[in-house]
This record gives sequence, C-alpha cells and structure tokens, in this order.
Amino acid sequence: AAFMTGSMNCHYQSQVHWVKDIKPTVETNVGFIETYRDYLGTKGEWECLVAMVDKERTAKFGELVSNAKEFISELPWTKAYEKDVFTPPDFTSLEVLTFAGSGCPAGINIPNYDKIRINIGFKNVSLGNVLSAKSSKEPISFISDDLQDLYEKYRVEAFEVQVGIHELLGHGTGKLLMELDDGSFNFDKSAPPPGLDGKPISTYYAKGETWGSKFGSIAGSYEECRAESVAMFLGTNRKLLEIFGYTTKQEQDDIIYVMYVSMCRAGLLSMEYYDPKHGKWGQAHCQARYAILKNYLDAGHGLVSLEYTKDDFSDLTLKIDRSKIESVGQESIGACLNKRHVYKCSGDVAAGTAFYVDQTTIPADLLKFRDIILKKKLPRKQLVQANTVVAGADADVLCKEYPESCAGMIASFAEREC
Repeated sequence: AAFMTGSMNCHYQSQVHWVKDIKPTVETNVGFIETYRDYLGTKGEWECLVAMVDKERTAKFGELVSNAKEFISELPWTKAYEKDVFTPPDFTSLEVLTFAGSGCPAGINIPNYDKIRINIGFKNVSLGNVLSAKSSKEPISFISDDLQDLYEKYRVEAFEVQVGIHELLGHGTGKLLMELDDGSFNFDKSAPPPGLDGKPISTYYAKGETWGSKFGSIAGSYEECRAESVAMFLGTNRKLLEIFGYTTKQEQDDIIYVMYVSMCRAGLLSMEYYDPKHGKWGQAHCQARYAILKNYLDAGHGLVSLEYTKDDFSDLTLKIDRSKIESVGQESIGACLNKRHVYKCSGDVAAGTAFYVDQTTIPADLLKFRDIILKKKLPRKQLVQANTVVAGADADVLCKEYPESCAGMIASFAEREC
C-alpha cells in the first residue's frame, strides 16, 4: 500500500511490524530507506534486502546485546542523554542473498523513524559475507610493508568488531530530548540537564521535529560519525573483545591496532569524496571517517602521523603509535564523541553544525595529499550476487552463484530479470 499510494504512514506501520518480528531465519526489508545520496539529506533511496541468518556469528552479537547496558554505562555522557530504559534490539549476522540498491553496506541499523526507535525498538544487522568479501590480490595502500601481513590477518576481524559496536552501541544509543505529541516532555523541562558548558540546555526537539528535519543535510553523516566514534571508543574494551573470541592480550592488542589503522586509512582515502572547489562532501560515511582521522591527528603526541620523503607524496605512509592508543587516542575520541552526542540529543543545531563543519573542512596541509590518493585509487569493489531458481519435479529451490568477473555480474543481473 505504501508504494502504491505514497503513504508514509503505511510504511511506518510496516516497520513497526518488522521490528516486532524477532529472530527470523530469513530476513527481508524494503523501502526508501537511507538519504545519503541526496544532497539535501531528505529523499530516501530504494533498498531491498533478502538474507539468511549466520547462527554462529549471531551468537556473538547476542552476547554483546546481553552485556549492552554495561558497555553503554562506560560511554562518555551522563544518564540524561541516554534512554531511560535500554531495550535490547534484535541483532543478527546475515549472509546476503540479494541487496538491491546503489551499494551494499556492511551493517544496517533501522528503521530510521525516531518514534519507532525510541518507543518500540530497532534491529541491528551485520552483513557477514560483505564484511569478508575481498579480492585475492587487493593491494593495501598507505601502510608500511612491515604492517601488510598483520593488517591482512586481522582486517576482517577488526572490521567485524567495529561494525558490531557501530550498529548496536553506536546507532542504538542516545535519547533525543523532545516535546511529545501530547505537549509533555521526555525530560525535566523545569530543570534541563547541563550542556557542554555546564549550564542547563536551552534547545530541544519541538513537537513535530525530528533529527533529520532539524539537522538537515549533515544529519546522516553526523550520525555515522557519532556511531563510528562509539565503535572506536569501546573498541579498546577487553571484555567486549572477549565476546568476539579474542582472549589473549596479544590478539586483543593486534585487533585494536588494526582497527585504528583501518579507520585512519579509511579517513585518508575519504578525501577522494571531498570537493575542494565547493568545500562539499559527496559521501556520508567518508565525511564521518575523515572527521575521526582529523580528531586523531589533532590529538597530537605522535598518536597518528602522515609521513613522506618525496615531493609528489608517492611514498605517503600512515603511522600509528600503538603505545598511545589507550591513552591519547581514548581520551581524544571520548571528548569528541561527548560533544557530538550532546549536540545531537539536545538538538543544538547551531553548535553541532559549526563543530562538524569545522572538523570536516579539509585544511591545506592535508588537502595536498588528495592528488596522490586519487592516483592510488583502487577500482570500486563490485559484489556479484547470487540468484535462486526453482528446478526439478519437486520444485526445489537452488542457489545459483556466478564467476567473480564482469561477465558473471552481467549474467547475475540478466537472469534476475528473467
């Protein structure tokens, strides 16, 4: 009905039912979901997902959900900016059969309707076979030769931890301070919580306002940055790493280190999507990851540095001091995360926007690296998706996969339309 009539309420109700469908064996959802590709941040892009649950990976996420309250209590904001009651969401790892859209993400946290998220809940989905998909000869740029093997060994594992935290404890946390439909408030309006300056906040979400409507075009990127920051802040938690199966200090240290390398490298590569002429970003996640790289660079003390000897920057190398991650790194990301979170929850558009724009406007001393980043750009990863076919007298459903080639991708699309 939603797609035939354009009724937002019909789609809203469909998402209420979807959230209440806990632990299905086959997961599917459809609609105009994310606004990343709309420069105004308002039009949702068509997406359709069909996937099967990976029970082994899902068990890890289930334990993470069970311990969520403990981890949330360690985040760097006061209780006033967190949900009164944390409702553990459905959190599963899926093996994607088909993902229709302009691209396939590594993790999903939906629905994006704030009222459903606050009053009913949401689902976290990690797309496991997207996380692990890679070319057998994929070069790793901007990291030193002595790091290549360690990075390759743990990059999928580190990304799985990052995505898990990002979706559950990133997008899943926070309380928007708002006026409700009946005119009451979900916080003490007579004694508002203190803001970053220690004084009672003076901003909030008025009746009818949402996170997207209030923060406009930066809302999507800002929220991705907040969620990624939560992942980096909690990624050093040893108990959390044990849930994912990393029990020795050496292995935990390696996971944390590779997580930092991966995030900072992603922030560096993100400059590709920055338009220096107009000072605009073309991709929400890239803007978010650049902001985190910039935060670590600004932290100083040699935590993160970009080193080179050649005038054309062709030997540009990302360096991270492992010994300073849990001190300088943890302190810097915690302070920055607290700002992002309080600005969002209190609806402080002016301060939040100014802070984020300042962090993501690339200065000349970093923008000079953009040309070499473009020269070393890898071809965009293409995912060849399988199809199901009905075959045999008993009408068995078979999964048909295709070669990892352009011909395989074309065949996959062509046969999907048959």
